[in-house]
Amino acid sequence: MPNLRMQAMLWQYPKQLPVSVSILPAAWLEHGEELARICRRYPEIAPKPPADTAHPQYHSETYHVGTYTDEWGCVWSNTTEGQEAYVTGHPLPTRESVRLMRIPPNRDGRFPHGFMYLRLLDLRGFEEAMLDFAEEPPELQMLIDKVLEYNLLNLPAYIARSGEMLYFGDDLGMQHGLAIGAEKWRRYLKPAFQKVFGACRAAGKYVYMHTDGCIWEIMPDLAECGVNIINPQFRANGLYNLERICKGKIPINLDLDRQLFPFASPREIDGHVRECVEHLYLPQGGLELNLEIGKGIPLENIDAALKAVDTYRFFKAE
Repeated sequence: MPNLRMQAMLWQYPKQLPVSVSILPAAWLEHGEELARICRRYPEIAPKPPADTAHPQYHSETYHVGTYTDEWGCVWSNTTEGQEAYVTGHPLPTRESVRLMRIPPNRDGRFPHGFMYLRLLDLRGFEEAMLDFAEEPPELQMLIDKVLEYNLLNLPAYIARSGEMLYFGDDLGMQHGLAIGAEKWRRYLKPAFQKVFGACRAAGKYVYMHTDGCIWEIMPDLAECGVNIINPQFRANGLYNLERICKGKIPINLDLDRQLFPFASPREIDGHVRECVEHLYLPQGGLELNLEIGKGIPLENIDAALKAVDTYRFFKAE
């Protein structure tokens, strides 16, 4: 079977829309074998159920209830088994501590979610990081440079063990925009992403970038940095903005509306998927559909979402 993602990303007229479906461990823990039965109805798009739905495979240590301290000294706290934790302990509470910090010794190619921008927030804490971007002390650029140095030192190992596509994730937006604004993002973060992604492209790799939040105004910048395909959220960015900014220009793996799935009717879910495809589809490509199933979605809605994606991946404009 041809690599539909590559065909869509390279505008090579895929015969159908590529589809990616992921199911968080918390959803397996919540629904168990009933969820597995639904997935088996859609074998071409749904992930294979775990052998034991009561013990699904976790992405990292932070998916367990409790606390976990990473190599940077960030303390992650989790109250829900099978879902991602969040950082509650920030190891660089003062600007002086930024000056004293040394990057971790790991060089095995580790690029977890939040490898650049969110790393700054995890290290400093959201409020202190926002003050840094507002006041622009020298320690802000110092910290960016240290995180970037770590990433560039890890990049060769990541490139060496990967296929033709490299996957990155960093949530750059909030619900209604960038917390630091597009201007400061371009001044402080864009050069860092250019160096990381530029090195990937120089090595002959393609770049996939996941980023949550309202990021439509910097999507052209991400493409300039070397990103080949972006994974934006439907609700935070809005269908109008995605159509205006991306259609025919920037390939996207559209993250369907996770905030809708727990509360909508099956009919509304079908309408949502159809609307997205009708507005963003081009026969030459540029569109992939991404469906993430988390905790709190009724089984009938999970089935409806999978059915809709399975149906509209064969969409052809009239």
